[in-house]
Amino acid sequence: QVQLVESGGGLVQAGGSLSLSCAASGRTFSVHTMNWFRQAPGKEREFVAGINFVGGYTSYASSVKGRFTISRDSAKNTVYLQMISLKPEDTAVYYCNTLPPTPWGQGTQVTVSS
Repeated sequence: QVQLVESGGGLVQAGGSLSLSCAASGRTFSVHTMNWFRQAPGKEREFVAGINFVGGYTSYASSVKGRFTISRDSAKNTVYLQMISLKPEDTAVYYCNTLPPTPWGQGTQVTVSS
């Protein structure tokens, strides 16, 4: 089983930046993709960005494309989400997960004030 720990959230003004980290431990050898998701109050959890470990391919939700960048440090088993030009609608708890799927971590809160 893989364990995930997200960090780096906080409070930022609109237009600001934050960088999130997701550290994976345990049986990470089976993981081929890592994704970031977010869940705003009263809303469903939604996909934000993903990175494939084989070809390094990345994908983004249309709402964050051009503002968020996902990257990976394979030596540290860590995936990052660099977020710029943040908007109040980006406010949510951000989670990472793997493929194959693993139990969710605690997430990290991102709050963007207007």
